[in-house]
Amino acid sequence: MTGGVPIAPVWAPRATRVSLVVDGATHPLVDSGDGWWATTEPVTGDEYGFLLDDDETPVPDPRSRRQVDTVHGLSRSYDPSAFAWTDQSWTGRQLAGGMIYEMHVGTFTPDGTLDSAIDRLDHLVELGVDFVEVLPVNGFNGTHNWGYDGVLWYAVDETYGGPEAYQRFVDACHARDLGVIQDVVYNHLGPSGNYLPRFGPYLHDASENTWGSSVNLDLPQVRRYILDNLAMWLGDYHVDGLRLDAVHALVDTSDKHILREMAEETDALSAFVGRPLTLIAESDLNDPLLITPREANGYGLHAQWSDDFHHAVHVALTGETTGYYGDFAKLESLAKVITKGFYHDGTFSTFRERDHGSPVDTENMPTWRLVVANQNHDQIGNRAIGDRLTATLDGGALRIAAVLTLVGPFTPMLFQGEEWGATTPWQFFTSHPEPELGTATAEGRIREFEKMGWDPAVVPDPQDPTTFTNSKLDWSELESGDHAALLQVYRDLARLRRTVPDLTDPRFGHTSVEYDEAARTFAIHRGDTTVAINFGTDTVTSLYPGVLLLATDDAVAMSADGVTLPGHSAAIIAR
Repeated sequence: MTGGVPIAPVWAPRATRVSLVVDGATHPLVDSGDGWWATTEPVTGDEYGFLLDDDETPVPDPRSRRQVDTVHGLSRSYDPSAFAWTDQSWTGRQLAGGMIYEMHVGTFTPDGTLDSAIDRLDHLVELGVDFVEVLPVNGFNGTHNWGYDGVLWYAVDETYGGPEAYQRFVDACHARDLGVIQDVVYNHLGPSGNYLPRFGPYLHDASENTWGSSVNLDLPQVRRYILDNLAMWLGDYHVDGLRLDAVHALVDTSDKHILREMAEETDALSAFVGRPLTLIAESDLNDPLLITPREANGYGLHAQWSDDFHHAVHVALTGETTGYYGDFAKLESLAKVITKGFYHDGTFSTFRERDHGSPVDTENMPTWRLVVANQNHDQIGNRAIGDRLTATLDGGALRIAAVLTLVGPFTPMLFQGEEWGATTPWQFFTSHPEPELGTATAEGRIREFEKMGWDPAVVPDPQDPTTFTNSKLDWSELESGDHAALLQVYRDLARLRRTVPDLTDPRFGHTSVEYDEAARTFAIHRGDTTVAINFGTDTVTSLYPGVLLLATDDAVAMSADGVTLPGHSAAIIAR
C-alpha cells in the first residue's frame, strides 16, 4: 500500500536547510533540535524525497521503505501494517535442534523473485529444513548483486518484488512451518547510491574496514538507525531471526556494545510477541563472548558461525591446504573442532601470523550456538571461479560432507542446491551502473586471484551478466541420477535428526571422537550413536557393532564385529 502514511522527520545534522518534496509539492522543514528536521503539520503522499541545502534534485529517505526507480530515485511510501497476514497461529521455532537453508533470492529460481521462491518452499519442507536464511534483500544499485552492497537498509529491493512480496514470502514460509532468518549488513554500506553521509555522520571518516568506511557507532542517532532497522525486520516483517554480517567490523568503544543492545531489544520483542527471535553473528574472531549470556557478561547473541568447521571439513575432503586452509591439514583439526567448537581458540594461526581465538566454555555452552556449513555463499563465491564441492568431489565424499554437517553436534546450515549436488557455480557477480566502478571491481578481482596463482582468463568478470545467470540453480537436475541419490541422503539425515535424540543433544560432553590419520578413518560418538567415516579410498572394517541407521553407500555392511566401510563412505550406527 502507498500513500496515506505520514512522512517521518529526518535526521540531517549536516544540512543547513532541508525541504520535503512530496508528489511534486515542496514543504520546507524546520529544525527540531539534535539534527532532526520535521514538517510543521503531518504530510502524506506517495513519492517523496529530501532537498538538502542548495540541491535541485531530491534524494531518497534514509529510512525509505520502497525504491521503485533505483536507489537514486524518489522514495515511495509504504504501510507494512496494511498487509493481511495469515500467520496468527505461528509460534516460531527455537534454533536448538534446527536446520538452516541459505538462499539468495536472485539465483534460487530462474525468475529470481520472492514470489517465485515461494513456489519452491515445499522442496525445503520435504528436505527437512527448519529455517530459510535469506541473503540481504535491502536496496542496492543495479539489477543484481549478492546483497552486501546495499545502501537503503529499510527497503526491500524491487528486483525481488519489493516489501509486500517480502511479506508474502514470510507468510508463506510460516504457513509451511518454516522460520525466516534475514541476513543484514550493519558494518558498511555499498559503494554506489549511498546518500547517508550527505545527511549526517553515519560513517567514520577515519575508520575503515575491508569494505570501506566503518559505521559511526559513537552517535546515538546512528545506533538508533540500526536498532530500528532490526525492529523493522522482526516486527513489521514477522522475521524469526537475523544473521548479522561480519560483526568483527563493528567498531564500538561505548560502555554497552551495539551487539549487546541488539540482543537486549531482540529478547524484549521476543517476550512481547511470544515466540523465539534469534540473532546469529558472522564473526572472524572465534570469540565465544558473542554468544555468552548477558548475565555472564557476554553480548547475549544466540549463535555464531564457526568457519573453523568448514575449513576442517573442506580440507579433510579435498586435501586443499592453501591460504587459511593450511592449519587444517590433519584430521586432528576436525576432531578438535567437533569437540571444542573452534580449532583456533588461542592457538597460532599461520594465515594470520598471530595467536587467534578464545576457547569455548564446553561445560556450559550448548553446541547449537555454533552454526556450521560445509559450503556457504562466502566459501563458494569467494573462490576464483565460484566452484562448489561438486566440481571437486565424488558422490561418496559429498555424502560425507552432508553427514558431518547434519549429524554433528552443531546447528547445520546448507547452501542452496548443495542438497542435490548442484553443478552450477555460485560466482561473485555485480551490476554496478557506473562503468568506472564496474571496471575497478573486475580488475580488483583479477589482481586478487593473480596473487594466488590463478590465470586471469578463468576468473569470471563480476560485471558480465552471464556471471549472474550462470549462478542460477538448475532445478532440472533435482530428480536425476546421482543428484536424486544425494538428495535422498540429505532427506534421510534430516529425518534422523528428528528421530534420534542423540543427534540433537546440545552438550559438548555428549560428543567424543576417534580417528586414524594414516588410515583416514574418523568416528564421532554421540551418546549411544556412532557416526563412522572413511575419508580414504581403501575399504576398512571398524569395531562399531550395532544397528545400521543409515549408510551412504550400498556396499556398507554390518557384522557382529562392526561395520565395513568402502572408500569415501559413512555409516550411522545405534550401539
